[in-house]
Amino acid sequence: MGTTIDDLNKRKIPIVKIDNSLKEFIDKPLFEDKLKKANETLKRVGLPKRNVSQQ
Repeated sequence: MGTTIDDLNKRKIPIVKIDNSLKEFIDKPLFEDKLKKANETLKRVGLPKRNVSQQ
């Protein structure tokens, strides 16, 4: 009744185990300095233009 690697690779839904100890970080802002810097850069430079014909 064991699951083989091939069986796992053919699944459409991955098997994921959620670590409940991570719930303590839900309301805590992580990487505040990096987020602030990224937002400032996006305000100054903006997002790159997308070329629709390359899709």
